[in-house]
Amino acid sequence: MVLSLLAVSFEVEDPGPVAAFWAGMLDRDVVMEEGGALVPGDDTQVGLRFVAAEVAADNRPNRIHLHLTSSDLDDQRRSVTKAMQLGGRLIREYAEEGHVVMADPGRNEFCVIEPDADFLDGTGYLGEVTCEGPPESGHFWRDVLGWPLVWDRGVQTAIQSPAGGTKISWDVRPGPPDYGSRRQWFDLVVADRGAEAERLIGLGAHPVGEADGAVRMVDPGGNEFTLAVR
Repeated sequence: MVLSLLAVSFEVEDPGPVAAFWAGMLDRDVVMEEGGALVPGDDTQVGLRFVAAEVAADNRPNRIHLHLTSSDLDDQRRSVTKAMQLGGRLIREYAEEGHVVMADPGRNEFCVIEPDADFLDGTGYLGEVTCEGPPESGHFWRDVLGWPLVWDRGVQTAIQSPAGGTKISWDVRPGPPDYGSRRQWFDLVVADRGAEAERLIGLGAHPVGEADGAVRMVDPGGNEFTLAVR
């Protein structure tokens, strides 16, 4: 298998400022692309990509959002302050749980997590990409990426690179789904698109079309991803 997760992608109206925000938060570079911008990751920290699109204003949550970690309460407050200085905004604070919900300049919500969140110990600053999806999604992505399943309880699953770092998790929200219209997806890169597409279909993926030289597919939980040749 020659396949890797290049980035988690978000549709935004203006990719440049959103990419600059995340590059500033994560101390990374920005790589401008045709129609978007990439904030590259590495072996332990997931990359982020922002793609230009018309995005209607919508206060409902996205299917995918990010969690930043904190070493202590002062560190959490510094992250919140830095995010606001870079153009983010505060949505709400949860006194009991301790995490802070914010939005980036593209209106993508993210959380600055409280310092005693044991689940994110040792993950690094971008601690988690959390997604809507049933356990079948977590099991599917375990097999797709070859990452160990580090959590599998009830309707919650999570995987993590063998090198450690950012966790990717799935959960089923209570009640009927109610998500915003903005789209987010995983971008995968491969050496042999045909062979990998066949393998992923065998694991439970469904092709839904092609765009910009990439095959667009959905996982067993209905989450989209793309498959492109590196």
